[in-house]
Amino acid sequence: MSSDTSITDRPRRSAMYTPGANERALEKGREVPADILIMDLEDGVAPDAKETARANILRVLGEGGYGAREIGVRINGTGSEWHEPDVEAIATSGANMLVVPKVDSADTVIAIVKLMEAAKAPTDMQIWCMIETAHGVLNVNAIASSHPRVGALLIGSADLTKDLRAQHMPDRLPLMTSIQLCVLAARANGLTVLDSPFFDLSDDEGFLESCRQGRSMGFDGKTLLHPKTVSGANAIFGPSEEEIAWAHKISVAHETALAEGKGVTLVDGQLVEGLHVEEAQRLVQMAKTIKALEAASP
Repeated sequence: MSSDTSITDRPRRSAMYTPGANERALEKGREVPADILIMDLEDGVAPDAKETARANILRVLGEGGYGAREIGVRINGTGSEWHEPDVEAIATSGANMLVVPKVDSADTVIAIVKLMEAAKAPTDMQIWCMIETAHGVLNVNAIASSHPRVGALLIGSADLTKDLRAQHMPDRLPLMTSIQLCVLAARANGLTVLDSPFFDLSDDEGFLESCRQGRSMGFDGKTLLHPKTVSGANAIFGPSEEEIAWAHKISVAHETALAEGKGVTLVDGQLVEGLHVEEAQRLVQMAKTIKALEAASP
């Protein structure tokens, strides 16, 4: 597990949910090339297995072996009998963040912060907020700005679609306003924002198209349900070789233009100015960070 939870320079292309009740899956997670593993105590665990799942997660986190991956634990929601025990147990487990389902307001975040502080959670342990209700969407900017521990927003499309009484559609048109509000809130507050899972594991091309759509909308990465989807998410949400080559090309051209006293220049017929170079440099740095993290992983 990495202690580096920097929001701005950390690749978060893929975040795979792993049920806490499945010991084998938790252990195999050490071999999954996802940027993030989210060990699950909520939807992926039956009520009578909650205590066992929590114990499993605490055990594997204590054993370590996850390399440079970030580790999150999705706790049970506010109001459930397992919520406070989850926070208290995971706060000092070595996980990088608590992933909180159905965050409806800033008050939810503040209440969890108080529980974390009482449990002596490290100061750099983050709270990642799942936005999956109408209330959550309408309050998303207040949630995103509620506390410095908030590090990311995660779209939960299944519950959100149900809450909106909308229909599941491949283009996600019924969710588009909600998605854009969440991306706006994340960007306005300097947070990571992750897209929702793709549920049809038999539709490989549909999954890849969902990733492409997510990247085009501004997501940093995607939450995942199966190891076979990790490589596709990593490829689509990570900078491609073509993007890196273009980034180097326009960076050199821009430096030359600045030396000549010009603020803009043309590269292959495209106008290039400072904002393009800034994004290019971000992609180049991201590619370097990805290589370093992959080299450090088991």
